[in-house]
Amino acid sequence: MNEDILLLLLIVIIASSLQTSTGYGFSIIGTPFLLIVYSFQEAVQINIILSICLSAVMIFKIRSEIDRALLKKLVKGSVIGLLPGIYIYLYIDTEMLKLAVGIIILLLTILLIKQYTVKRTKAKDYTAGSLSGMLTTSIGVPGPPLLLYLSGAKINKTVLRSTTLAFYLFAYTASLLMQIGFGGTSVEIWKSSALALPALFLGVIIGQVVFKKISQKIFLNITYVILIFTGVYLVVTSL
Repeated sequence: MNEDILLLLLIVIIASSLQTSTGYGFSIIGTPFLLIVYSFQEAVQINIILSICLSAVMIFKIRSEIDRALLKKLVKGSVIGLLPGIYIYLYIDTEMLKLAVGIIILLLTILLIKQYTVKRTKAKDYTAGSLSGMLTTSIGVPGPPLLLYLSGAKINKTVLRSTTLAFYLFAYTASLLMQIGFGGTSVEIWKSSALALPALFLGVIIGQVVFKKISQKIFLNITYVILIFTGVYLVVTSL
């Protein structure tokens, strides 16, 4: 087993553990590190395929915890963002995109750490969904807008995890179909995704155990660390 495969498996285990325990960690951790091993388009599609598998596995267990009214608004909003996102995926310089996303994540994380709060409204629900949809098709990372918005609105960690996972299942599936339709795919992408599935399921088991043991405060601290790390990583690697 070569070093690239070992790195792939390690990334997937860590990322799926975070996703299962927090509801958002897979793409935020997975995509940046997959870029070490794969090209931009390959990394994004592998991340999306594995995220669909992860969300599908988790959804039946947590479906009763979903805020369905919020989910409907997020899904409707995401439809608006999917098409601009696919344009970005196909045509915008990836280094510029990584830099912009990294800076935005860092600025918004600082607001969260300073206890910046957001009052939920119907318009903001749709906007968060739209931004997440755009980021899903463009770079395969829908988490930051949702996480920042719902955390700022003080949504309970269980509802946040469940509702975002349900949203991801829709957004990732729509994004993958659009990416394949507009930009194609490759055998290498699907082989790597299949190879990573055992690591994905191992991460799910680890994440379930962790979720039962963390408080809301620890949950928020994990959120901050992941966002800061991802923001810094995206900025540094884009320069």
